Amino acid sequence: MSPLIIDVREPSEYQRGHVMGAINIPPSEIMEGSPQLSGVEKDTEIVLYCVSGSRSNVSSHILRQQGFTNITNGINAQQVANKYDLQITK
Repeated sequence: MSPLIIDVREPSEYQRGHVMGAINIPPSEIMEGSPQLSGVEKDTEIVLYCVSGSRSNVSSHILRQQGFTNITNGINAQQVANKYDLQITK
């Protein structure tokens, strides 16, 4: 099963390019309990990324507090694309 890939950058950053198949949920939305995650099983593999890994690290801690258990900080789009053999939109 493919992981759920979440780009935690701001929407304007996401629009400039992102990993194909990634959904965009900034940390502020994750903190509020994003509706995009409402039906996601708590043990789903989730890969987060941003630019430097900082926002994705913070977001991973928030998701763990919300009960998610299988979270990876992918650091940035290029590293996630390389690891999961995905393309980046431009």
